[in-house]
Amino acid sequence: MEAYERLAASRAKNRPTGMSYIHNIFTDFLEMHGDRRFGDDKAVVGGIARLCGMPVTVIAHEKGVGTKEKISRNFGSAHPEGYRKALRLMKQAEKFKRPVVCFVDTAGAFCGISAEERGEGEAIAENLKEMITLKTPILSVFIGEGGSGGALGLAVADEVWMLENAYYSVISPEGCASILWKDSSKVKEAAECLKLTADDLFRMKVIERIIPEPENFGEVYENLQSELYHTLLLKEALKPEDMLQQRYDRFRRLGVPAQK
Repeated sequence: MEAYERLAASRAKNRPTGMSYIHNIFTDFLEMHGDRRFGDDKAVVGGIARLCGMPVTVIAHEKGVGTKEKISRNFGSAHPEGYRKALRLMKQAEKFKRPVVCFVDTAGAFCGISAEERGEGEAIAENLKEMITLKTPILSVFIGEGGSGGALGLAVADEVWMLENAYYSVISPEGCASILWKDSSKVKEAAECLKLTADDLFRMKVIERIIPEPENFGEVYENLQSELYHTLLLKEALKPEDMLQQRYDRFRRLGVPAQK
């Protein structure tokens, strides 16, 4: 499939949302609300759950199903309070020694005036700073769209995985085409240039794993449940200082040309 076809698949109306993954992979999910500063952002859901019996904190972008719910969840584009809620839950997970699993699916953080007034950039930056030193394992899985800082705010992790039809990019192809060519119709060319597919990012070692997407999404949930569980067991066995060093080294390697 071409990059643009992957992009279209990541945005498909019938694509499972974050809540679908939570309910099909975890048990005993208890959702928690609010950032304790402003309010509760429905574009980000999170709480505590069990993964094959293991207590975990799970956080996800949620686009919603159906027009009414999509509007109430702002189509998965989070406000600052969504990222602050996520960080509150991550710090709670660190305190109680629970691993963190994040599901990323957003075209980008909300770019309206209200979000800017409440500190969207600062909220995302705070997540990046805190996640890199969080003393508990973190895994992030891209299940659909992965737009810019809105995605990165839940993606500073020990490992980043992607479904084969997800994407991860610094800007949307439409935005890129409008800036570079002053022509939004060149979205297909932009998608190819951005190298935003799972295959591209795996080759560049930006992600660690590609999750296949068979027609039956039940297989996706089953495979993810097993792989998340066994990977987190390995991460939990590490000394905290070793885990943090590996996470730091992972991000320091990004963008560094391979040595000849």
